[in-house]
Amino acid sequence: MAAHNELGRKGELLAAGYLESCGYHILERNWVHRRAEIDLIAFYDSKLIFVEVKTRSSVSHGEPEDFVDWKKEKQLDFASSVYIERKNHQGEIRYDIVAIVFENEQLYKINHIEDAFWPN
Repeated sequence: MAAHNELGRKGELLAAGYLESCGYHILERNWVHRRAEIDLIAFYDSKLIFVEVKTRSSVSHGEPEDFVDWKKEKQLDFASSVYIERKNHQGEIRYDIVAIVFENEQLYKINHIEDAFWPN
């Protein structure tokens, strides 16, 4: 497995554990529809939460959350719409980002950004 894929997988596992420790119930991991993937889908406070996890080995090129661009938001919107329809979810939803930074292969920080964006 490529190093960046391994880092991403490690970040997703940490993000899921972090969210669970905060009381979130993880419903899905790496849910895919066509070419669109949602890293984590969770339920918390009566809301369905779609989570994009961004993991970086440093912040020398910017914070991880800065790499969630409009294309990724559009992809998440598409995939989440399908998920909502399939599960017949009638309640509130939210899009979060969990940004994880490692330095020298050690966890440096986890930044959970609730309601990080709202796709058009």
